Amino acid sequence: MYPVLFEIGGFEVTSFGVLIFLSFLTGAWILSLQLERRGMDPEIAWEVLAATAIAGVIGAKLYYMGLHWRDFVADPMGELTSRAGLVWYGGLIGGVTAFYWQVKRRGLPVATTFDAAAPALGLAYAVGRVGCFLVGDDYGLPTDSGVGVAFPQGSPPSTAGYFRSLGVDIDPALADSAVLAVHPTQLYEVAGGIAMFAILWTMSKRPLRPGQLFGAFLVLYGIERFLVEFVRAKGDRYVFGLTTSQIASMVALAVGVWLWTRRPGRPVAEPARPPARAARTQPG
Repeated sequence: MYPVLFEIGGFEVTSFGVLIFLSFLTGAWILSLQLERRGMDPEIAWEVLAATAIAGVIGAKLYYMGLHWRDFVADPMGELTSRAGLVWYGGLIGGVTAFYWQVKRRGLPVATTFDAAAPALGLAYAVGRVGCFLVGDDYGLPTDSGVGVAFPQGSPPSTAGYFRSLGVDIDPALADSAVLAVHPTQLYEVAGGIAMFAILWTMSKRPLRPGQLFGAFLVLYGIERFLVEFVRAKGDRYVFGLTTSQIASMVALAVGVWLWTRRPGRPVAEPARPPARAARTQPG
């Protein structure tokens, strides 16, 4: 675990913050390649990056405060200024909202531009989850299997006392301070994100209707997150033992299926040839 990479003038540069920053850059790079494949200006990806990133962080924070409103009421300034408490689904909602606004403001085709973003979201998700692993956040339930990883300096540490606070059945002989090995769900999600990226990148080369590729992302992510949540260390299992993220996953899955199956009456969208950059760089 490497929660803090280095300090500059007393300011801690965390591995989580660096990986989140890299996830946005990775997403913008993949988006630029996908836009170019569709005959669109790849620079759009970098132009919308800042607004999408800021809205994503705000959305993640608001979603977290909605889930932990008691902590926010008890210490509003502390919760607002803390670098912790970023929830992926909130970030997705905030980022997608800002991206939609940017797309509409520029008069771009909404469905086609969102399709271009689908593979980028998969790879950016994988990169961001590496940061969760390095800082020891969002890990899973205790396990005795060979994949178990202990997080003695996690956020919070993976101790017996922490799991008891979540209602997990822990051996009473273990002290609250005992550090337990857990499912490294962050790495499961890294693998899931890479798989989503590979699938969506391959699908982007095939003829699809506008909106289908983004729908495929929602379906793939909804399934991946729904399954991983069964071994996540969570204290928000409210409805039939499902977490709020699993409920959100079912919503994402339903929207994705609708986008994939809807018939808008438009022709099939063939991936456009990228602009012939080489022709502009030839001498003479």
